[in-house]
Amino acid sequence: MPHFASDGVDIAYLDEGEGAPILLIHGFASSKTINWVGPGWVDTLTRAGRRVVALDNRGHGKSGKPHDPEAYRPHVMAEDARRLLDHLGIARADVMGYSMGARITAFLALAHPDRVRCAVFGGLGRGLVDGTGPWEPIVAALEAPSADDVQHQTGRMFRRFAEQGGGDLVALAACMRASRETLTEADVGRIACPALVAVGTRDVIAGSPEGLAALLPHGRALAIPNRDHMLAVGDKVYKEGVLAFLSEIG
Repeated sequence: MPHFASDGVDIAYLDEGEGAPILLIHGFASSKTINWVGPGWVDTLTRAGRRVVALDNRGHGKSGKPHDPEAYRPHVMAEDARRLLDHLGIARADVMGYSMGARITAFLALAHPDRVRCAVFGGLGRGLVDGTGPWEPIVAALEAPSADDVQHQTGRMFRRFAEQGGGDLVALAACMRASRETLTEADVGRIACPALVAVGTRDVIAGSPEGLAALLPHGRALAIPNRDHMLAVGDKVYKEGVLAFLSEIG
């Protein structure tokens, strides 16, 4: 598995297929393998003639795991993505992020609009502006002695998900503390590239996809029927919608 150094943090990534590049940015407590390989996204996109690049965000997967919350500000993590494009000599790419990865995608598109041809915000709707909290119970769950000590339902869900993925709980707690920054409506209005907002209809975390799409100059919403935040990731409707969107962009 290839790695590169991003401002002193080791970042693991994959680079598969040929064609127009698409960068995939996974969600909190996940990894490129859990978010994109396992659910079939890498296969789906490479079969569609795309070059697929996906990173393990800092604090996740096979990448370095700093314990300082300041290392996980969204603009910092967006620079990891930008440096990966630099490292691979990719001037411009389509970018798809899920949940936290969608937030990072937004920060990347704002900081480097010339690098993002189009954006897919998966698992994050109006929560990009309104927030997706409360995050404190998730931090408490990650820092609890064991999952059995966690009573908060969402906190327990994230704790178990993190443990199943072999996550560094200290790094993940630091990430959760710092990575939940919101954008203003005006900020979202400056994301000028074509954008698709895809959220499960049973997702109680992401916020309204229509609400976020309405703020984007060239945004559209995709409702993923009967899927919650965790199960929407690999859904057929999500994949078909993204492939149609990318095909339309050309």
